[in-house]
Amino acid sequence: MATLESLGNETTDDFGLEEQDVIVGRSLRQMAWLRIKRDWVARTCMFLLLLILVLALLAGPICAFFGVDPVTANLDLIEQDGASLPIGPWGGASWAHPLGIEPGLGRDLMARLLSGSRTSLLIATVATTISISMGVIIGVFAGNLRGRADAIMSRFIDLMLAFPVLLLILSMSPILTERVTSFYSQFGWDNDTLNHWANITMLTILLSVFSWPYLARIIRGQVLSLREREFVEAAISLGATNRSILFKELLPNLWGPIIVFTTLSFPGVIAAEAGLAYLGVSVQEPDASWGKILTYSIGYFVQDPAYFFIPLGLLVVVVLSFNLLGDALRDALDPRANRS
Repeated sequence: MATLESLGNETTDDFGLEEQDVIVGRSLRQMAWLRIKRDWVARTCMFLLLLILVLALLAGPICAFFGVDPVTANLDLIEQDGASLPIGPWGGASWAHPLGIEPGLGRDLMARLLSGSRTSLLIATVATTISISMGVIIGVFAGNLRGRADAIMSRFIDLMLAFPVLLLILSMSPILTERVTSFYSQFGWDNDTLNHWANITMLTILLSVFSWPYLARIIRGQVLSLREREFVEAAISLGATNRSILFKELLPNLWGPIIVFTTLSFPGVIAAEAGLAYLGVSVQEPDASWGKILTYSIGYFVQDPAYFFIPLGLLVVVVLSFNLLGDALRDALDPRANRS
């Protein structure tokens, strides 16, 4: 699709002759990017998400600059009256500990959040990538093959959607953790590294396996609709192979729903990890994740509210930014939207 610009605008050259401006055409992708750049909400969300990603990638240097780490206990900054609360207001915030320290062991909260961001974002990125890939592959083949293959795949999708996901995750997590730990033990890692990657792998597998059916159902419906469009029928009449139709006609027209679903699925995985951490399915100490920190902070909500609201605010900002960005992308990729 393209829009025309500068129609009717005339200029005069050095010889006094009038000439029209060049007509500029834009593709749907170019129009979508232009709409995103003009949307201040989308720009703000992209900036916040990019900032959080950079902070997560530079967690080590940032902690080294402030002289903190996520495992060192600062017991001298904790009250010794039985409550084990940080000394001072706002969770013991100071120049040495900008976001304060956590109750109990007195570990630096900023270092814990930065370390946890790498864990949470890694789980969300890998799980979303796996679920998106599985959903697209199964959905495209179900809608493109149709007939008996479509019936079998559709019933399989319905079966996956019928499972009680939460109960399955809770019941499967101990078994899967044991199997993954047994597999990783052959690499000769120490116990901390072994437990770290075993729990991350377990969460990634569980969150990805039960996320793809929703996208597969959407992609299947889109493919069934696209198969009836004129440009696909024209390609079939010209003798295009099934492979050519799949990669040249169908997949290029599926990027819109795939991108939008990705922006909505990514924060969903982060929120799901936080919810599973509350139920005890998460990384183990001394590893940190946003869900683990938030779960631990619930017990100190009254005594130390800053320790609860700081990780909660970070989680809300990330999830809300992704959701708003997904809404902006959905509107920008809609060819029927206003192009002004």
